[in-house]
Amino acid sequence: MREEATAFVPGHVTGFFSAHPDEDPTKAGSRGAGLTLTDGVEVTVEPATETTVVLDGDELEIDPVTTVLETLDVTARVDADADLPLGSGFGVSGAMALGTALAANRVFACKLSMNELVTIAHGAEVQAGTGLGDVVAQAHGGVPIRLEPGSPQENVLDTIPARARVEYVSFGELSTADVLSGDTETLTAAGQDALSRVVEEPTLLSFMYASRRFARDAELLTAQVREAIADVSAVDGQASMAMLGNTVFALGTGLSDAGYEPSVCATHPAGAMLQ
Repeated sequence: MREEATAFVPGHVTGFFSAHPDEDPTKAGSRGAGLTLTDGVEVTVEPATETTVVLDGDELEIDPVTTVLETLDVTARVDADADLPLGSGFGVSGAMALGTALAANRVFACKLSMNELVTIAHGAEVQAGTGLGDVVAQAHGGVPIRLEPGSPQENVLDTIPARARVEYVSFGELSTADVLSGDTETLTAAGQDALSRVVEEPTLLSFMYASRRFARDAELLTAQVREAIADVSAVDGQASMAMLGNTVFALGTGLSDAGYEPSVCATHPAGAMLQ
């Protein structure tokens, strides 16, 4: 047993998705595409007599993290530092679940493979209702296209072969659980249309177009997000909404050119990793 271990997990912005429920949380998930980000979450795990979860200095209850530790049959202190806000469409809960799985596997010598750890973290996210596809994408890195739902054993991934500067502005939180627990029929139809477009033309420009159309057709746009996207379009930039958050992301200098003061990062060339 090690004293502690640390993992880094990239953030993930989902551009569009379709929901695919299943009684088995490792088979449930989503199809879609998104960007993994160099801004992410660093997760440190150390053995403890009782489980505690701390994010940016605040002790919180984050169900996917607790479920991961219970599945591994360990108790630990999980201390996470995030470059990104929780609940704003950046996959922070998924990153914490996956980072916990990776670091705990090393600390407690669980001897599980990457696919097994991703399956545990993905299932924990689905059970909590906090995400359907972030974990699989964050394990992969780049600009992943999720062609099938579920854990790595179920999922088929492709990738848009490109890298980009990414800017983002968050106007606050949206509840992923509330959206996913409602009627997702319209959302799923829009997500399937978007995926077809990107599979046919796997480029960043096609991805951004499909993401904007998805946000509109799925009726997810907030007033602030709609205005920011319009502002970026007015200066010939490419922007869309992060799913699911009250957040706008743009390629290149789109938000800066439109007069905003965004956070800046880039697409992450690799997936989650131990430090």
